[in-house]
This record gives sequence, C-alpha cells and structure tokens, in this order.
Amino acid sequence: MKNIDILHEDDISIIVNKPAGLAVQGGKEVKSSLDKILAQYGKDILLVHRLDKETSGVLLAAKGRDNAAYFSRLFEGAQGFDKKIKKIYTAVCSGHIEKDGGIITDELVIKGVRKKSETKYNVLKRDNLKESGVEYTVVELEPGTGRMHQIRRHLAMIGNPVIGDDKYGDFQLNKKLKKDAGVKRLLLHAARLVIDDKIKLDIQAPLPVYFNHFYN
Repeated sequence: MKNIDILHEDDISIIVNKPAGLAVQGGKEVKSSLDKILAQYGKDILLVHRLDKETSGVLLAAKGRDNAAYFSRLFEGAQGFDKKIKKIYTAVCSGHIEKDGGIITDELVIKGVRKKSETKYNVLKRDNLKESGVEYTVVELEPGTGRMHQIRRHLAMIGNPVIGDDKYGDFQLNKKLKKDAGVKRLLLHAARLVIDDKIKLDIQAPLPVYFNHFYN
C-alpha cells in the first residue's frame, strides 16, 4: 500500500501504521485520507475507529460489514481498563511528571456536558534536552474511556501537555523546540493494539523517527 506500512492482515482485518499528518477520513478540504487509500487497496474495507490527523500509529480496518460490526462493538464496549480491546499510546510531554504512574480522572466537557474520563499512565523516562535544558517525560498511556482528544486534554490538565500539540499544548515551548530541536510533529503515537476476544491480536507499531531525539 503506497506510503502506508501494513502491520497485520488476515481474512477479516487489515491493521496499518498511520503516519502523522494523514487524515483518517476525507472531507471538503482533505486532499488525501486513509479511507481513500484503503478503498484503493480493496473493496469493502471499513474503518472501525479513529486517530487524530497528527497522531501516528496502529489503526484497524475491517474487511466487510459483518466484521466491521464485530470490531465496532468491541471498540464501543471498550470502557474501563478490564476490557477486550486496549489501545496503548506513547507520548512525550513537557516537564517532569512527578508520580511514576497513576490514573487521570478529570472530567472532560463534551458538547457542553461533563463526562467521566479516565487515562492510565506509566512514566518510562524523565530527562532534559541537552540543546535547551527543557524538561520532558516519556509516558505510556491507556485510555479507559474514549473521549475526543482525551489523552491530549488530560495531559494538558495536569500541566504536562504533549510536546508539539498545537491545540492544547505549550505554544511558546513548541516554538522553541521547533527551533532548537527540530520538533515539527505532535509527539503522540498509538503504539499498540491488543484484542482478547474470539479474535486475539497484539499488534505494535514502531515509534516514528522523530521520537528518537527524546526516546533513545
């Protein structure tokens, strides 16, 4: 598939590593999108979940409507941490998150309504950039609920926004890191998708090279 890495394919699904900057769905001003690319790859391939345009990583599409309905039920039922489908993310955040792990439970306002929201996190690394002395934290995250922009909003709410986030982030810091370290992307990656149902899958997507500055 042109410019898209296929991580897994079987009779009922195709799982790809979506690059940052590629919209999942087409729209009025969207020139290229993953759904259009998948449509060229094969007939009746249907998206069953989403990633933000600037978020890279694991994304599953189903082959056929019956399989799409099955996977959609799994994703819709993925509330709480004891579930049959899990999405694990890696992010680089500004500042040092003090606790090694925990659950962010701040409610999020969705269309004017406050909604229960949960994001589990585990700190992988704390460090400072040699070029600028900027503090950062690499974290692994698992959303227990599926609110819009949940991970990005939760990290911003605890004072450690995702580096490169132009909506909820530290804009001055992003500008500085773009100049000092060449950071031009949102440092949020859907690293792993685990399904533990009648279908069992554990698919991982390697981190994009622009994470190397912070992760190695």
